[in-house]
Amino acid sequence: MDLTALWWFWILLLFIFTFLLGILAVMAGVGGGVLFTPIVGSFFPFHLDFVRGAGLFIALTASLAASPGLLRRGLASLRLAMPMALIASTSSIAGALVGLVIPTNIVQVLLGLAIIFIFFVMLRAKRAEFPLVEKPDKLSQVLKISGLYYEESSNELVEWKVHRTWQAMVLFVLVGFMAGMFGLGAGWANVPVFNLVMGTPLKIAAGSSMFVISVADTAAAFVYLTSGSVLALITIPSVLGIMLGSFIGVRLLAKVNPRVVRLIVLAVLLFAGVRSLLKGLGIWV
Repeated sequence: MDLTALWWFWILLLFIFTFLLGILAVMAGVGGGVLFTPIVGSFFPFHLDFVRGAGLFIALTASLAASPGLLRRGLASLRLAMPMALIASTSSIAGALVGLVIPTNIVQVLLGLAIIFIFFVMLRAKRAEFPLVEKPDKLSQVLKISGLYYEESSNELVEWKVHRTWQAMVLFVLVGFMAGMFGLGAGWANVPVFNLVMGTPLKIAAGSSMFVISVADTAAAFVYLTSGSVLALITIPSVLGIMLGSFIGVRLLAKVNPRVVRLIVLAVLLFAGVRSLLKGLGIWV
């Protein structure tokens, strides 16, 4: 019997894949959505619209689960996250509307190019724990974007402030549009913008990114949901799989060399990006 002809085979395989993806994503420090959409869109027999809808719900679930704990520990700032989240959510709606009307093969090509771009961003990204911001800009002062948090590793309070705020706002327009159009969790872009552009400490950047994802992806997911592009048979096992995998990933995080995992993630991203690009061009179907 050909198992690939049975509908439940692909659902089971999807659950197993997202379970492993949840483990990998936690250890590599990336959102599951950025890996889910290109890989499932390229190698599973599901329409890309359904895959993108499920990808947004995966990113949304992870961010909503993590946000309360981050806020309690002071590792996220609403004053930092909310202006960027409002900008990203508006552009994510536009991205979702555009992504649903243009032909699938064009979306595949654009997705492939986006994933290859993400590959190079992650490859070159620096992890600056405490960027130096000599003087906050006027916009961040008006918005009162600054704060304190307790750094457990050094047992001290860290005061932080930001600069280049308007440049970051412009970048978040693009980030939100890409998140909505491709069904990607945007943590891969949020954190570098907060950390490298605005000068936010890495832990605050990562924590605040979760709030941006929860707002921006909710707006885009609503567009996919109302258009009928969220299929329960794909979304439910994907969300369950990645949540269970995340619990295992947290336990393994201290034991596995993160550099090795990061290399694996980069290899998978590059392969999935090239695969999606060639599939959209009709070269590798």
